[in-house]
Amino acid sequence: MSETAEPTILARREGAAGTLLMNRPKTLNALDLEMIRGFQAAIDAWKDDPAVRLVVLEGAGGRAFCAGGDVRRIREYAIAGDTAAIENFFAEEYAVNRGIATFGKPWASLIDGVCMGGGIGVSVHGAPVVVTESAMLAMPETAIALFPDVGTSYILPKLPGAMGTWLALTGARLRGGEAVHAGLATHFVPKAKLPALREALLGGDAAVVAQYAEAAPEPSFAPHRAAIDRCFGQDSVPAILAALAAEGSEWAAEQAKILRRMSPTSLAVSLELLRRGAGATLDACLEMELALTRSVVNRHPDFREGVRSVLVDKDGTPRWTPDSVEALDPAAIRALFAG
Repeated sequence: MSETAEPTILARREGAAGTLLMNRPKTLNALDLEMIRGFQAAIDAWKDDPAVRLVVLEGAGGRAFCAGGDVRRIREYAIAGDTAAIENFFAEEYAVNRGIATFGKPWASLIDGVCMGGGIGVSVHGAPVVVTESAMLAMPETAIALFPDVGTSYILPKLPGAMGTWLALTGARLRGGEAVHAGLATHFVPKAKLPALREALLGGDAAVVAQYAEAAPEPSFAPHRAAIDRCFGQDSVPAILAALAAEGSEWAAEQAKILRRMSPTSLAVSLELLRRGAGATLDACLEMELALTRSVVNRHPDFREGVRSVLVDKDGTPRWTPDSVEALDPAAIRALFAG
């Protein structure tokens, strides 16, 4: 149960809609196993119920839609050697991602506040995906030595140009309507209109979103679009770094600096994952991601170290293994994909 003694996900029937409220506001609605199972129960109950014409998904508390999976708990499992608990968490989470993608009805996510990692997983596989000016979307996995999962290895390669690779490797944060320009959201709706939109959606027609949507403001990354494609379209992390160096711009230097802070292993794994995901089905991507959790989370030391540095001790001084991109062994990266 949540800190409010209520379920960590509240599922209701309202009008012609099924509504889901992620309800762990003190943890920014980070996904725990109870929430994941609540999602699955709602999918199972509503998928074939003709009275439920669409789903409306929101986050409680006003600060976040969903900050991602509960990786602190996953780290505790890894330290304890509880591989079964890790396997169960990711397998059930990915089953929800698949369930949303195959739900067969509109899945309207109203993103207001932080939406990262697993939060993207419970939204981007459905539509419409609505963002407000207060939304912030990111895939920050390389900072904690994970990789873009929850089916995003299927989604990110399909974004325009090398946008998906840039987002995955740097953890770049998309503010408000930038997510629409990047391809992770479908509509920009000002926060002030969100209550009225929610009420309208209870009528069961997702098309009403268009009546509330406005043109998304110009994204901050617009001046760098060509450089993103030139640099992040490369086939290896060293080649990306070399391309950034060749750009000679302040923006490119900042991207290189960001990459140098990330887990080298995670960067290489993430790039390889997206390249493989570009030609795979969603099911194949989810299976590939699940296999990677067994090696990256269970056996490689960087995940435990990354979560420690970013979320536990918050000292920002991770000790990666190996400690540089140049020290990576390509054969070791390939071996991680064997599960």
